[in-house]
Amino acid sequence: MVQNGQITLYSSPYSPFTHRVRIALDQAKADYTEYVIDFANKPSWYAEKINPIGKVPAITYGGPKSAPENPPPESAKINESLVILELLADLFPEANLLPSDPVLRAQARLFINAFETKAFDGFKDFFFMYVKGSDKSLLESLEALQARLPPTGFAVGPEWSNADSAVAPFLVRMDLMLRHDVGRYPQEEGAAILEALRGAKFARLAKYIDDIMKSPVFKTTWDEEINLKLIKLNPATQRK
Repeated sequence: MVQNGQITLYSSPYSPFTHRVRIALDQAKADYTEYVIDFANKPSWYAEKINPIGKVPAITYGGPKSAPENPPPESAKINESLVILELLADLFPEANLLPSDPVLRAQARLFINAFETKAFDGFKDFFFMYVKGSDKSLLESLEALQARLPPTGFAVGPEWSNADSAVAPFLVRMDLMLRHDVGRYPQEEGAAILEALRGAKFARLAKYIDDIMKSPVFKTTWDEEINLKLIKLNPATQRK
């Protein structure tokens, strides 16, 4: 498919939400420009011209290529990572970002929903805020997510899909932070969760995370060393 108009991705190197979109853009072999927003010195034009709420990711789509700070007037401005994933699946149908089978497409969306409605809060509450009891809620939500995985392969079968792009950036960061003891959680709770996730009960989820990290689709967008450094520098991961 010939791409109909420019795509500019507004991103942050730390953001797992941006990571979702970058994976899908690369899988689609899209021709896109990436512009990193410096949140320590966020340009005023970003909220004015691109995303009124000032967050990343966002994309502009359509019209000729132009400077990121001056998107084509006719371009669409789209934010929210999961909405962007759906848009990319529609723009690049040949990339199979979502399965062609309608039942599998529904399963992909249900997998994403299982993460968004349960596991994401557990991830945030344990690693970045540390809410008492969040260790148990995190494990429970991961068990529910694991229950939606097929016996082998990725979220909805042997092929990578938007379901994997949506969840992988968080699961890999979770694994990284536990292995390197990074986050707001008490050290002993982190060790207990890591031990649980390495045990028989979570064998399928562990295999899924391993498959993610070995997948060419993911590997081209992930640098563990750089991401670990960025995570350690984030004030939200510092123990008080």
